[in-house]
Amino acid sequence: MTAATVTEPAVELTGITKRFPGVVANSDIHLRVAKGHIHALVGENGAGKSTLMKILYGMQRPDEGEIRVNGSPVGFHTPADAISAGIGMVHQHFMLADNLTVLENVVLGSEPRRGGLALDFAAARKKIKEISDAYGLGVRPDVPVEDLGVGDRQRVEILKVLYRGARILILDEPTAVLVPHEVDELFDNLRGLVREGLTILFISHKLDEVLRVADEITVIRRGTTVATVNPKDVTSRKLAELMVGSELPSPETRESTVTDVVALSVRDLTVRTGDGRPVVENVSFDIHKGEVLGIAGVEGNGQAELVEAIMGMRPCEAGALTLGGADISHWSTLRRRAGGIGYIPEDRHRHGLLLESPLWENRILGHQTRRPNVKGPWIDRAGARADTRRIVEEYDVRTPGIDVDAATLSGGNQQKLIVGREMSGDPVLLIASHPTRGVDIGAQAAIWDHLRTARAAGLAVLLISADLDELIGLSDTLKVILRGRIVADVDPANVTPEQLGSAMTGAGEETV
Repeated sequence: MTAATVTEPAVELTGITKRFPGVVANSDIHLRVAKGHIHALVGENGAGKSTLMKILYGMQRPDEGEIRVNGSPVGFHTPADAISAGIGMVHQHFMLADNLTVLENVVLGSEPRRGGLALDFAAARKKIKEISDAYGLGVRPDVPVEDLGVGDRQRVEILKVLYRGARILILDEPTAVLVPHEVDELFDNLRGLVREGLTILFISHKLDEVLRVADEITVIRRGTTVATVNPKDVTSRKLAELMVGSELPSPETRESTVTDVVALSVRDLTVRTGDGRPVVENVSFDIHKGEVLGIAGVEGNGQAELVEAIMGMRPCEAGALTLGGADISHWSTLRRRAGGIGYIPEDRHRHGLLLESPLWENRILGHQTRRPNVKGPWIDRAGARADTRRIVEEYDVRTPGIDVDAATLSGGNQQKLIVGREMSGDPVLLIASHPTRGVDIGAQAAIWDHLRTARAAGLAVLLISADLDELIGLSDTLKVILRGRIVADVDPANVTPEQLGSAMTGAGEETV
């Protein structure tokens, strides 16, 4: 290769500026991504990373600046333009249709034709299998997407952009749902992709992972690029200082606040799929007031079904649930909510927010039977609005006001709004599914502080997380779930993330 070929960047952004009413999302951004490299982009939620990637992917147009792909200036009007230029994006919140199979999702909009007319699913299935095998994605073409866990959905999204011929991949928080050995496998896959000449833009909040996988790292703060560094020359602490001006937070919980009072008792809980397969089998545990009970498991081993069964969103075949001494096994979801169960869902967009509704209406969501949201049989708009302002202030939700739609907030601020809502009303039990997934280190530290404070005040917490440091640091009690069964009790004071990850895959001892 010539020197010119080696140095020519796959992507170059120069002077990119994007304004929205009342805010400048990007200001004079400069980014140069070398071909065949993994280039990481880090910054707080709201720093402007997502807006920048949407501009590169043709979802938004810049007000100023120039984009070059493989040395040539481009002007994208739609994602189709970006795809045609060889750019694919895997969004943090997946763009898949639950009611279609993996194959149907992958080919949607790029349906292969036989003779220009009939859909050639055989050719599509063959191509999907070839791509999946080549990069070790383990994608099964004929499985309905609604039956897949979050980790499998992510791999489908990656395969979808490869299927369309992408040579430049934008990956938004790709490790948020993965345990350590899956992260290692993903990184091996990514290195395989770059060996084949692909270029990867890797957006993440996990600074240790960025340092492991990236060839270069660009830091964005308050809408502008502040540094591009070689990972060999920086530490996590230095990256954190570049991002937010402070060192990395720790999820460590200090003194025990566990009481003798049982808040939630789960006995012999069994949940089956529609075809009779058990996804949760004979699960039993107690959570006491002032206790955080963590559930560790690889995605798809029954955690989501367990949570949905406790919430009343999914029927149980057998077992009993007791909340504060009352049998709630046959209560509706609304009655369980009214009885004091707070819920931070795994996917905030699907189950936590009405994205096209203002923040004050989202404050009411799931709490529409209780003050300050109601007065008698009527919604109390004034009460809900006043309490939304309180949540915005106490939980540092960065927003122009409570009348903006939830969709306009960054992911971290959406999550802080949900945490504030679910902590309100003196809940007896909080179910926290991946409470800091996809949020920056500042929002992560704030959420940890709120959980610790509520725990000290007597709240019982069921914590589900793919972040093993978070699980180990916050949990008073830690259990491992595998194929729908509790297979190990772990002492969070003495276990390492590697040991916990081993137990989660069934490779560890019965008791770690």
